[in-house]
Amino acid sequence: MSDIRLTKQFSFEAAHSLEGYDGACSQIHGHSYRLEVTVEGAPLESAGHPKDGMVMDFGVLKSIVNREIVNRLDHSFTIRRTEQNGELIEMLQRHYTNIHVVDYQPTSENMLIDMAARLTPVMPEGVRLCKLTLYETATSKAELIIP
Repeated sequence: MSDIRLTKQFSFEAAHSLEGYDGACSQIHGHSYRLEVTVEGAPLESAGHPKDGMVMDFGVLKSIVNREIVNRLDHSFTIRRTEQNGELIEMLQRHYTNIHVVDYQPTSENMLIDMAARLTPVMPEGVRLCKLTLYETATSKAELIIP
């Protein structure tokens, strides 16, 4: 049987800043992110099994993505770890609990690479993460196609 792709959508609210950026995004600002996670696999062929015909239970996919991505990032602030940001990071961490310090500029593109690194190893056997799409706004998105 041919492989089939499944896509599930998620949303979360988060803030970030792009250090050194030459526009408004250098300021702390937030987005209503929408994430689409696409997986691929062969449907289960087991007559009489309650999951016969499923590539993956959407509830399992939801649980994985919520645990690895959404619950971590929802209502958070992401900032790049640099010498220039050191004092600010220390102050933020003293006052807030959901601060994510990363070693990359927190663009949508880089966030997708990080998300793929978190999701790929926890996919069930026989299910492959094949695409992530992150909408930063209603009209702006980045896509990561995973070979």
